[in-house]
Amino acid sequence: MPRRKPRPATDGAFSREAVIAFINDNPTACGRRDIARAFGLRKNARKELSAILREIEDEGMVPRRRKRRLSQADYLPDTAVVEVTGIDNDGEPLARPLEWPGEGEAPPIVMLPERGGRDALAVGDRVLARLSKSGAEGFTGRTLRRIPRGPERVMGIYKRIKGEGRLIPTDRRLKSEFKVSQSDSKGARDGDLVFAVSVPGRSMGLPLARIIELIGASLDDPRSFSLIAIHANNIPIDFSDAALAEAAAAEGMTKPGTREDLRDIALITIDGADARDFDDAVWAEADGEGGWHAMVAIADVAHYVTPGSALDRDALVRGNSVYFPDRVAPMLPEALSNELCSLKPDCLRPCLAVHLWIDGDGRLKRHRFLRGLMRSTARLTYEQVQAARDGQSADPPDVIAPLYGVFKALDKARRSRGAIDLDLPERLVTLGDDGHVESVAPRSRLDSHRLIEELMICANVAAAETLEKHQTVAMYRIHDEPGLEKLNELRDFLASFDIALAAGKSPRPSYFNRILADVEGKPHAPAVNTAILRSQAKAEYSPDNIGHFGLNLSRYCHFTSPIRRYADLLVHRALIRALTLGAGGLPEGAEDRFVDLGEQISATERRAQKAERQAMDRYMAAYMEDRIGAVFAGRVSGVTRFGLFVTLDETGADGIVPRRSLGARVDVDEAARTMTTGGTAGGRMIRLGDAVEVRLRQAEVATGSLAFELLSGGSESRARTKKPRKGQKPRKGRPQRRR
Repeated sequence: MPRRKPRPATDGAFSREAVIAFINDNPTACGRRDIARAFGLRKNARKELSAILREIEDEGMVPRRRKRRLSQADYLPDTAVVEVTGIDNDGEPLARPLEWPGEGEAPPIVMLPERGGRDALAVGDRVLARLSKSGAEGFTGRTLRRIPRGPERVMGIYKRIKGEGRLIPTDRRLKSEFKVSQSDSKGARDGDLVFAVSVPGRSMGLPLARIIELIGASLDDPRSFSLIAIHANNIPIDFSDAALAEAAAAEGMTKPGTREDLRDIALITIDGADARDFDDAVWAEADGEGGWHAMVAIADVAHYVTPGSALDRDALVRGNSVYFPDRVAPMLPEALSNELCSLKPDCLRPCLAVHLWIDGDGRLKRHRFLRGLMRSTARLTYEQVQAARDGQSADPPDVIAPLYGVFKALDKARRSRGAIDLDLPERLVTLGDDGHVESVAPRSRLDSHRLIEELMICANVAAAETLEKHQTVAMYRIHDEPGLEKLNELRDFLASFDIALAAGKSPRPSYFNRILADVEGKPHAPAVNTAILRSQAKAEYSPDNIGHFGLNLSRYCHFTSPIRRYADLLVHRALIRALTLGAGGLPEGAEDRFVDLGEQISATERRAQKAERQAMDRYMAAYMEDRIGAVFAGRVSGVTRFGLFVTLDETGADGIVPRRSLGARVDVDEAARTMTTGGTAGGRMIRLGDAVEVRLRQAEVATGSLAFELLSGGSESRARTKKPRKGQKPRKGRPQRRR
């Protein structure tokens, strides 16, 4: 059903009050672009509109919700249909609204106990509930009536336990197993991964299920972990016959034709040792003016994937490639992603390239885009490039040395503009031939990594500047500044370390960098890095440019990875049309879909991140399974009313210390991210970032979850009363539950 357009402004008068009235009067949520059109704003007035929208959002006049759209209707109503999604560690049902137009996750709803002897709510139940606010963000719900519903698919592992069939859900929110009769097992074998639907009734206290599909993998095979994530998140893995036929019919290029001939330029690819596709190549030389002349060449995916083709349709459904430890769910068929579009050494490849002229201070002086034919002269890894730079290998220094010269200049510019520089180590998981995890180690962070990152950022900026100069629609990579609520939470947290975060408007990125520099090397540095990361807005794709806060850039596009991101393919097409570089550009009228396209590919990106995280959690649980009872050092990475989340120092594995395991008297301050056991006076306080020692109690491979027992950590608490900030109402506690 097409989205209704917002009503136009009645008189066209543009002011803060008029904008609020316009949002309130419209029947549907509206975005910045809708508002600008309604008031007939020219481009130079849109910055003022952005400032007004941020101001009224921070003041709570109008919330910014899902898909960056604004509406007073985004608040949860007094009554709503909700679905029970899990049971917390206190045994109380957790629910989410079926309709949530807001941004990000819906606020948590804790359902109150059922009245009149009714059966307790179970996961999957839907009810009409009366909702009331609880604390800063949450809600409590009271059932008004239950809503019957049909069976729902459940993914799980089929097990035979004492001769009876069981379904163990792979979704950690589902706390109960299901019983499966022999007649409903569809021939499943012990350990098979299956889809089932719940059926009415219970047996021995367990809900019933009927298997409807055998996925064909066993939990004993670690290669099933990524398969579970793929199916659970509905990630497409099969291409249409038409798309496969188009990919098979594609042909390589042997002559430049109308393209620029780049075959004599010593372009090289630099990627990780485990890289599966090579879509960018680089080259540099001194330009004789104290600066640098660099080139970034990108696989010309638009040459093969044309608008409206079967390949294009399949790529858009995927939105991006999804990377797992053992496989890739690619955006394009392997005939393109691993062959014709991959910049392999000594292979002729069509490319979309950009010349970059950069001064000694890292400023981009000018740039020029072109379509060319190139030949990569070498496929190097980050480690090889770094070793050559450090004089430890014989790789060609005449190619590598100028690249480090460019990097030194670009890094200087990055530091000067104050892009946020978080220190969040990644973990490298190595699999053996049998698919099991062999080792988990910190992923190295070399200057060669940063070299490529800075060159790609520079090319992305050049793409955005070019499209803006030609007044062509662009798919910007946008990153909003932190919201007022998240900043207030961060301020409360930093205050516990005697770190002051200035009140008022959002700090600039350089302000966060000063905090990070001050805590570097201190025990609480990891916690501060994590807290600042969580305070940031999520990056998205949109044709409406608001800049990139984290990089501190006023305009930014993704241009450098069209093999694995549809956003980059859209930018390539926009450049081809704007610069009249031949076939494969944006068709006329394509810009009318860019708002919806931005929302769609932002959603597929979040889907991919979720799937990758779920698969990694299962790999880590399998790796830790034979270490139950062992003691580990770690740090508190989350504080919630359900318990403490702990990240282990050795492996980076995450797990929970359930609240119920910490004793009878536990007080939680989620805003300050602290938990106090034994009472607020004289008890023990544990806060985000604290070093702790834990014992592994449980490793559930099916759900990818770990449970720990807290052995030591935290400090003696001191009772304190925190005064509310000026203009802030005192924080209300969680309402008393009836037991």
